[in-house]
Amino acid sequence: MTRVGITGHCALPEPVARAVRRLLAEKASMYESAGLVAVSCIADGPDAWWAQAVLDAGGRLEAVIPATGYRDALPHWHRPHYDTLLARAAQVHQTGLTRPTPRAYRAGGEALVDRCDELLAVWDGLPARGVGGTGDVVAYARRNGTPVTVLWPDGASR
Repeated sequence: MTRVGITGHCALPEPVARAVRRLLAEKASMYESAGLVAVSCIADGPDAWWAQAVLDAGGRLEAVIPATGYRDALPHWHRPHYDTLLARAAQVHQTGLTRPTPRAYRAGGEALVDRCDELLAVWDGLPARGVGGTGDVVAYARRNGTPVTVLWPDGASR
């Protein structure tokens, strides 16, 4: 099994989102699908896109839930997709935290990295805008020796 985690920026402009979805689908096709496991917090954006790409390719999903109240902090429009993906998860990992705070997001990102062999980062290379953001997850992975592959379309911006 190859466990590939995902971290990435949410609320990307639509042209960037389309390019990222293509990059993630291409990345999923590079692995043997039967042995591929997406590790994701399944937030809106790259987290959910990677989970879906891996499932579509015949792989498995493991979800990491930063806090028991996490779903309620997600955008309303994303919750049905979140629920569908969560129901398809082969395993669900909890941090033990209850409130979806920056501390919980950091704990979720770290738990995700701790469970993967490689981390994909849909990241513009800038520092995290808040505790537990993409830049923080990438830094944690690098400190812990987890290989990081940055996927960011040429010329894209948030």
